[in-house]
Amino acid sequence: MNSLVIGSGFGGIAAALRLRAKNHKVTLIEKHSDLGGRARVFKKNGFIFDGGPTVITAPYLIYELFELFNKKPQDYIEIKPIDTWYRFIFEDGKEFDYSGNEKLMKDQIKKISEKDVKGYENLVSFTKKIFDKGFTELSDVPFNKSFFMLKQIPALLKLKSYKSVYSLVSSFVKNEKLRRILSMHPLLVGGNPFTTTSIYGLILYLEKKWGVHYSMGGTGNIIKGLEKLMIEENIEIIKGSEVTNINSKKGKIKSVKLQNQSEIMADNVICNADPPSVYEKLINNKKTNVFFNWKKKRMEYSMGLFVYYFGTKKVYEKVAHHTIKFGDKYKEHLDDIFKKKKLNDDISYYLHRPSATDKSMAPEGHDCFYVLVPVPNNQSGIDWSIEGDKIKNLVISKMEKNLLPNLRDNIVEDFYLTPDYFEKELNTKHGSGFSVQPKLTQSAYFRFHNKSEILDGLYFVGAGTHPGAGIPGVLSSAKVLDKII
Repeated sequence: MNSLVIGSGFGGIAAALRLRAKNHKVTLIEKHSDLGGRARVFKKNGFIFDGGPTVITAPYLIYELFELFNKKPQDYIEIKPIDTWYRFIFEDGKEFDYSGNEKLMKDQIKKISEKDVKGYENLVSFTKKIFDKGFTELSDVPFNKSFFMLKQIPALLKLKSYKSVYSLVSSFVKNEKLRRILSMHPLLVGGNPFTTTSIYGLILYLEKKWGVHYSMGGTGNIIKGLEKLMIEENIEIIKGSEVTNINSKKGKIKSVKLQNQSEIMADNVICNADPPSVYEKLINNKKTNVFFNWKKKRMEYSMGLFVYYFGTKKVYEKVAHHTIKFGDKYKEHLDDIFKKKKLNDDISYYLHRPSATDKSMAPEGHDCFYVLVPVPNNQSGIDWSIEGDKIKNLVISKMEKNLLPNLRDNIVEDFYLTPDYFEKELNTKHGSGFSVQPKLTQSAYFRFHNKSEILDGLYFVGAGTHPGAGIPGVLSSAKVLDKII
């Protein structure tokens, strides 16, 4: 079989390797001159900035790709666990170190609200049940048939999938600070904790099961290790070439056309590109499918991301590897981002400091960071050429006040990305950071299917298809191909 993969994010690379392990002739095509998609790397004067995902969970899904070929992962990559997973900081200056150390967790919970310790224990037990069903049983299973989805409904109802993550957490825990800490996980995959189905509460337990890890040399080193493996296994990699058209004949995939007008024949095309962009821009011969057209039209998309990368000449020793800083408001702020699609000065943000664990990410005596701010996607009509610098200055002021004193005077290298980058460079609809939102009505069967509904031989991996965004999600989407190709 001749299989062609479009896009080289984690999902695309995993798909290419899994197909190669089944003896397919595989060609991977990447628009940019480097691999990685959202996980691209930016290098500036001795600083190494990971473009995207930096929280590594369920590392076994990465190791599996090497083991398919009887290779040892440690010969290619080095992934190590982090002790403090996230440091949460509130507007009143209170801090909470979130980790896998249950004694420390309960001690901190007790200081905030003694009566919530039991609720926390019960929440963790309940998220294990969700994890056993939603991740262990269903994350690598195709949801292409409606009757298969119908069979899952009793179990999903029993797991309270009709509730939001915030609502589920609130049914166990009463303190508002703890509710924020324990309900924030949907934001890691593009969802609003107040509307994301409680099935995504499984992320809380997934972290407990395998821990939170960091890739030495950055997440980009995992991409580099996987690229080396692909070359060794004779996967053809074409960089700097954008696919402009997917050609079909009588409803069956035939070939793809590149920007340089060349054509590559294929039996299967696997898209790691955002499904709505593929359907709208790359396919001309479409079967009419009323349900599919309705589903596509009603999809709601994740928030956008403002990501500010910066290096400093000062080392901020006391700052944790991962810090999440909550603004004053929570629900109101998320409503502004997801519903009203407007900017707000009362921001929350995630600060990544890889040099806390890995000194190689910055020149000697320097520190390396990126700060990620959830913002509305481009349905907002925001002009980022005007608002970009304003958000940058706002976030610098906030960080100077809360975390990084005299930051402005110590920055020696910086740049930022807005939803425009995601829309133009990564081809995501509306510049969303994570494709479609992980709501109940947009999960499993109701997401874009891994096997195209309208074209034979077309498949999808990545954030917009089942099971969803995040490294474990996109790697699992490639495992679905093992069941359907």
